[in-house]
Amino acid sequence: MNTRQLGFIGLGNMGGRMTRRLVDAGIEVLGFDTAPDRPAACGARAAASVKEAVAFADVVLLSLPDSHVVEAVVDGADGVLANCRAGQTIVDLSTASARSTMRLSALFASKGVHYIDAGISGGAAAAEKGTLTLMVGGDAAAIDAIQWVFKPFATKALTMGKSGAGHTTKLLNNFLNAVALAATAEVMVAGKKAGLDLHVLLDVLNSSSGVNFATLNRFPKIVEGDYLEGGLTSKLMTKDVVLYLDLVRELGVASLNSSGPLASFGLATALGYGDKISNRVVDAIGDVSGGIRLADAKDMTTGAKK
Repeated sequence: MNTRQLGFIGLGNMGGRMTRRLVDAGIEVLGFDTAPDRPAACGARAAASVKEAVAFADVVLLSLPDSHVVEAVVDGADGVLANCRAGQTIVDLSTASARSTMRLSALFASKGVHYIDAGISGGAAAAEKGTLTLMVGGDAAAIDAIQWVFKPFATKALTMGKSGAGHTTKLLNNFLNAVALAATAEVMVAGKKAGLDLHVLLDVLNSSSGVNFATLNRFPKIVEGDYLEGGLTSKLMTKDVVLYLDLVRELGVASLNSSGPLASFGLATALGYGDKISNRVVDAIGDVSGGIRLADAKDMTTGAKK
């Protein structure tokens, strides 16, 4: 196997950043995206088609919005499945349905191809730094053989089990992320309306039982007017929660806590924040709570520079 070249399909918000890390590590990447300017923007050579990207290397990565898009790229005469060859490994870095992943894995296996699902966590900032966490499912030996692929953009790659286990773990993590972000946004708006010093409030939360990723990493920036633009949008957050609901329904697990994030990120989308980073959910809650903004006007003009 040539371990210094890869095919990469889907060079958007996350795929483009991972590709840049791979290229900077000296790995040749032939990338395909429906936006023709994206390969060059992240340092990859541009493939004219999915077929060309698949033919280029023994390992091909996918980074796509959801299972519907993954299946559209995989299936069909010009898709990945029709053009792959025995001995290849396809790595799906998308946030996808575990059921869909297992179906595709079986189809690839019938052609002698490994299909690895690798959910990612850490967002755009971690992708740029190369500090993503990966949750990986599939054949253990095949996963071990492609650790070199993960190293440029991930500091941790945990094998979770058989096909679908990586994407299952990703959905569980993303649901907790959605709950924490939505709930913390509500609490911070309440704190602002109550006249509390938000910096001190965050100090209390981060020293107490309410601590979570949002209180530690998001809101210290947001209260300064920096929304950390460039990450997961409210529309995509809603999509992930819906995928989680599909998963737990299939597992027969009651979901008693999904209404909060669905309502919160649905509100954000309804108020025009759907295509902006999901951190803007705090502004959506603020809008319906009397026009509240966490940052003072002076911070809103300088926060992104801090």
